[in-house]
Amino acid sequence: MSFKIFALIILFLGELSTIYGEMAGSRLHALGTPIFSLGMLKYLVLVAVGGIFILAGYVWGYKAFNNIWIISALSVTSILILEPFLAYSIFKQLPTTGALIGFILGVLGLGATLVWK
Repeated sequence: MSFKIFALIILFLGELSTIYGEMAGSRLHALGTPIFSLGMLKYLVLVAVGGIFILAGYVWGYKAFNNIWIISALSVTSILILEPFLAYSIFKQLPTTGALIGFILGVLGLGATLVWK
């Protein structure tokens, strides 16, 4: 059980760092920073580390759950949950009605994935 939780945490941290790097980098670029600059380098590194964590989360998650569909659903759902929070914290924008409904359905989908294997 603890190996399953560890794999999910690694996957979640990978998605978190990748999404944060993408959004923070795009905000920095929107403020006038060139894409290929030293200011963007930290976000590139963050996305690369996040990618390594995602890969490790998939590998260890498949080993722990023995079902790639569970890992895939958890990865997509973690994006659905993390991205709105990061979008608000970085860009200070509230979701539209459709985005809020999608967020709620994503949370329900995560629960269904974890309960019914």
